[in-house]
Amino acid sequence: MAELTQNPKVPVKALELIKTPWALIVAILIAVALLDPGNWIEVVTFAGKALAHTGQYILFAVLLLSYLKATGAEVMVARAFEGRETRMIFLAAVFGGLAPFCSCEVIPFIAGLLALGAPLSAVMAFWLSSPLIDPPTLLITAGALGWPFAIGKAVAAVALGLFGGFVVRGLMRSGAFSAPLREYKPASCCGCGPKQDDKPVWRFWQEPDRRQRFRAEFVHNGLFLLKWLALAYVLEALLVNYVPADMIANVVGGEGVMPIVIAALVGMPAYLNSYVAPPLLAGLTEQGMSAGAAMSFMIAGAVSSIPAMAAVWSLVKPKVFATYLGLGVTGAIIAGILFQMI
Repeated sequence: MAELTQNPKVPVKALELIKTPWALIVAILIAVALLDPGNWIEVVTFAGKALAHTGQYILFAVLLLSYLKATGAEVMVARAFEGRETRMIFLAAVFGGLAPFCSCEVIPFIAGLLALGAPLSAVMAFWLSSPLIDPPTLLITAGALGWPFAIGKAVAAVALGLFGGFVVRGLMRSGAFSAPLREYKPASCCGCGPKQDDKPVWRFWQEPDRRQRFRAEFVHNGLFLLKWLALAYVLEALLVNYVPADMIANVVGGEGVMPIVIAALVGMPAYLNSYVAPPLLAGLTEQGMSAGAAMSFMIAGAVSSIPAMAAVWSLVKPKVFATYLGLGVTGAIIAGILFQMI
């Protein structure tokens, strides 16, 4: 015990390494090699081929996200909150799908908008649509589940934002949510946040600081996507090889409404970030999960991220928090039903 106290860096580094997705991937592959050596090559080959297939999307997504960050394009989102309320709701829902914010990064941005007096209806529209889709997520979803699903998710994101925005506007007109904001205390989330600039600088390479930011974002996001997608495809390989297809089909298969509702309720606590979810859902759909249930699961999970919910709770009052979750789950179920019908 004394040695640990005297040299705390070694155990801390070891603990950090153990917590990484890379360590989990290695542990899973070792477990397969020990418990089922005859299937080890198949698991590795499946995961490797899937990751290689998505590699082109990863590269383009990382380049795009790094460019948006380096130029300071986040400032464009603020323009969605200028003008009449109806116009603001529409623009906020659309910009939510384009903004390069994860569900955690958006919290400081939302706090600033509410503090400046932006209507909660437009903020809610942006808030609901933003975690669901952005350009990198769209590409990764298309690579794993196909363009029809990716486009369907993008449409669902904007529709959910509009749905939430107009519902909140109706509630506000009846006297609800007169003071939605708590005293803002940021909750620890993904350790990142948007840096607001006065205006985008599209030719970012002309400024050394922005070039440095592009390089930093490229390395950070590239490693982030690579490690989580590698883990996702290893888990998908396990799912396809070891989980009976009929079991999944019995729970979330079929054409009825009930599998879609179950998928939304399961998707909330079983949150997977938007980069991990598509590969795993690809495996679930191969095993018998319906397309509507997959859409419902993905949308509910994105809205109810545990770190994002903690941040939401720290930002707004309980009634607004409950409304946010209720709109998210309801929208997920409706989106799943509509996608299943189409």
